Amino acid sequence: MTASNRIVLSSDHAAIALRQAIAAHVAAQGWEAVDVGPTTPESTPYPLQAEAAARRVVSGDCRFGIILCGTGQGVMMAANKVRGVRCGVCADTFSARMIRQHNDANMLALGARVVGEGLALDIVDAFLAAPFDGGRHTPRVEMIMALEG
Repeated sequence: MTASNRIVLSSDHAAIALRQAIAAHVAAQGWEAVDVGPTTPESTPYPLQAEAAARRVVSGDCRFGIILCGTGQGVMMAANKVRGVRCGVCADTFSARMIRQHNDANMLALGARVVGEGLALDIVDAFLAAPFDGGRHTPRVEMIMALEG
């Protein structure tokens, strides 16, 4: 498998079951799911889990990252601190499609206490199926990236 076929998944303790369901779902679609844990229900610091996934994406080891916590907000904030990450938290398919098409997002954050498994899988599908539109959106993405300094 090449990095273009790899998706890294990570979560905190609140989202293990949903992360594992997503990993199985994307694997069934032909992606290589790189699950970086955790595997036990003990309290896990979500910033470290988000960072681990983000570093796999920006290194080129994985094309996309999917990260989860209770709301998705904490992991999204942590991942976006890693230079090169564009991560959005989504609770609907429209937003998931738009963060790919307009923002060239390379990571998706989900809240396990916000969306159920069925909706989460639909959100993942929308995110993965949407290409970056480029065009008028390219300079805007470049502006976002320039904010990193």
